[in-house]
Order: sequence, then structure tokens, then C-alpha cells
Amino acid sequence: MPSVTVEGRDITVSRLDKELFPADHVTKGDVIDHYRAVADAMVPHLAGRPLTMRRFPDGIGEGGFFQKDASDYFPDWIRTTAVEGRGDSGTVDYVLCDDAATLVYLANQATVEFHVWLSTLDDLERPDRLVIDIDPPDGTDTAVLHKVARRLRDVYTEIGLTPFTQATGGRGYHVAAPLDRTADFATARELALAIADRLAAEDPDLLTTAQRKNRRGDRIFLDVNRNGFGQTFVAPYSLRARAGAAVATPLDWDELGRSTPDRYSTDRVRRRLVRKSDPWAAMDDHAASAEEALGRLG
Repeated sequence: MPSVTVEGRDITVSRLDKELFPADHVTKGDVIDHYRAVADAMVPHLAGRPLTMRRFPDGIGEGGFFQKDASDYFPDWIRTTAVEGRGDSGTVDYVLCDDAATLVYLANQATVEFHVWLSTLDDLERPDRLVIDIDPPDGTDTAVLHKVARRLRDVYTEIGLTPFTQATGGRGYHVAAPLDRTADFATARELALAIADRLAAEDPDLLTTAQRKNRRGDRIFLDVNRNGFGQTFVAPYSLRARAGAAVATPLDWDELGRSTPDRYSTDRVRRRLVRKSDPWAAMDDHAASAEEALGRLG
């Protein structure tokens, strides 16, 4: 079998011509090439965070699966961490994708999507990210999504958080903020929900925080469910398992108005990273207190 060398590790690769995105003729080899190309920007967003993989060995049209536990056959150099679940969920041996070699190895396992925790191994109980997902119904005008993202940005700024945004590669946007890990997940989720509830109360015909789909109607769902222990969000520069093979892409705020959630292809992201740095690269320099932000919101 052929192999590629990444950071001094020889990684055996297989079925490179298998089309993981049949409608777009994107092969497993193309997926591996994408993750090799974005590794420098992507790995810092993965490192130290328990990882959930979304794998599609037979392509996205055949149904894939989410995987949390590291497989027994993964090589010894793949770093893992055992995390005790809440309640009766047992212990999960999560992969930690701390380097480009691990990223490429997992891509060869047909991992299309990478989803990470909002906390790191240093303190799993205290998040260093807050994320609100703008989840629209089908047919929502992109300009409306831009408006909602900017409204979230303004509230974040008002209460002392530094807002960052990401085109998810799917239907909507994330608006994220770095936290200083002085608060637990309960406080972070309370803050995220309070922000979302405030916006929904100001524009109840457009926005909702209703958990049940049958209560949302045709409104945009402000989803705060990622802000809990063991919950995840899609990692920056992850492919999405959808027709079009779009990539979750961090944006500068002045780029938002020219974007769509699924605009960024693998080729476009590769060219983008050549000409500009990752907009989320310095996120941790702006970490703030969730508890203080919640107090200001109140």
C-alpha cells in the first residue's frame, strides 16, 4: 500500500480513489490532501480537546457514523485520554488530535468531519469557548443570517466578550467567544441561553430558542446546546458531510457580508490560507469571564 510521510511518521493510506463525495467527485485522496493542506491552521483548534469523529468509509451517500472511542487498531503514537461520562454513560477513550500526523491518519480512516469539545484536557470541567449556533430553516435568506450574527456580535461585545464567527459549511454560522475558564459549563450555558433568549425576545417572529422543532415554525433557532460538558462543535477547517464538500471556515467580521455558510470549498480555503492568517488564531488572547459577562447581561 502507498504511504505518506507527515512529521516524520510514515502513514499507510488506502483506497485513495474512493469517492467520499460522489456527487462532487471528491475522493478520499482529496480529503487527505485537504487535511494536510490546512493542518497548520486546524491543529491548534483540535489540540488538547477530546475529539468526536464522523466517519464515512463508503462515502457520504451511504451513511456514516460518529465515533468517540479510539479504535483498538489505532497506532500507539495516537494520543488518547480516558474521560468518565456523566451518569451511567461509562468511560470513553477519546482521541486527541495534537499534530498533523494524527490528522492525516484519521483522514485516511475516512473521517470527514471533526467535532471538538469546548474545553481542553487541562480542565475538562471548565470551558474556554462559548458557541451559539445560528440554525435556520430551509430557504432563509443569507442576508438575514448576517443580520442575526451581527446582533449576537453586538451583545457579546456589550457584555465584555470578544466575538468570533465561523461559516459552518452547513446552513448557518457560529458566533463564538473565548472564555478564561474561571466558570463551569453550567454558568457558560446559562450565559449562552440568556444571550439567545434576549435576542429571541426582541424579535420573536424571527428568532427562537425552542428546543422542539415543532415549536420553531419558520424561525431561526439560536442553538446553545453545545455549551455543555461533553458537547461538541464542528472544528474550524473541518469538511462537512454534505453535497458540495464545503469547509467550516473562520471569518473576519468584515468578510461576513460577502459570505454564505457553505461558500468555502477545499480549493478556496487552501488559497485563502496562503494569502491570510487564520482569523481565530489569536482567540485565546481575548479570553473573558463568563460569570462577569452574565452579570453585565443581567
